[in-house]
Amino acid sequence: MKLSKEIKTAILVISGILLFIFIFNYLKGENLFDSSKKISAFYNNVEGLAPSSAVTINGHNIGKVQSIEFKGDGSGLLRVTMSISDEFSFSINSEAHLYEAGLIGGKAIAIVPAFDGAALVQNGDILISMVKPGLTDLVNQRLTPLQEKIETVMASADQLLINLNDIFDVQTKNKIKLSIAELSSTIASFKSTSESINGLVNDNKSAIGETILNFNQISEDLTIVSKSLSESDLDSIMFDLKSTIYNFNSLLEIIENGEGTIGKLMKDDHVYVNLQGATKQLEELMEDIKLNPKRYLHFSLFGNKAKQYDSEGNEIKINQD
Repeated sequence: MKLSKEIKTAILVISGILLFIFIFNYLKGENLFDSSKKISAFYNNVEGLAPSSAVTINGHNIGKVQSIEFKGDGSGLLRVTMSISDEFSFSINSEAHLYEAGLIGGKAIAIVPAFDGAALVQNGDILISMVKPGLTDLVNQRLTPLQEKIETVMASADQLLINLNDIFDVQTKNKIKLSIAELSSTIASFKSTSESINGLVNDNKSAIGETILNFNQISEDLTIVSKSLSESDLDSIMFDLKSTIYNFNSLLEIIENGEGTIGKLMKDDHVYVNLQGATKQLEELMEDIKLNPKRYLHFSLFGNKAKQYDSEGNEIKINQD
């Protein structure tokens, strides 16, 4: 059967119209030959999200954004309709996260599936919506406090510079210049002194060397002495010293308690009184010997008897028969 030109033209026009409708819907995210599910989520702001944006699960692309429109109840919420394939099933309690796909890649929706035993998502269901901060939002969150701190620091620095300008007037600047000049002079003097010290050291290298040798010799002698002390029986010496100190303390304690001859001599007043009396009598006896030597010393060449005297120095007459 041979088709007329009119029929061929009609078929071509109808095919073109159908192809246009298919391409138009495909670009909108709808595939007329696809049996995918359509689910929705509501957001306050979808800036950067556009129809045909990717819908992923664990990074795998499972669909596209089909349309974005207002909810229509005056709340300002935006209804995002997504077309996803049936190859993966998940719970109605899953979440649809709006996230930033990249710095220049716009935004996309990532479904975080839930496997809690609830009913599986069906065509026309609405998921819980979440907005995940993107890199730009995180940078803004970090930069905003930093910017405030920088502004505060800049204001403080500006005030500091103003105060410094107030402090460093012409007179102060001149004094600073004078101080710098004096510092340069001091450094020059120090350099001259250092050169003098270097010359002194160079002139007395031999003497310094001898001093160091002497110091080394003294160190060696001290080492020998310390070695001798370490090898000596210090424990025995310390034990004898402690014993001597203990005996001396015991002797002092005996004397303090008035025991023994020395203790009684130091503590007993009678010994002192008797000693003082004996000393006095001895002095009187020596004085009497000086005054009356004949009373104590008698010499007789012819055998005469010695004269006797009383306590007052008077001669005692003896009757002879």
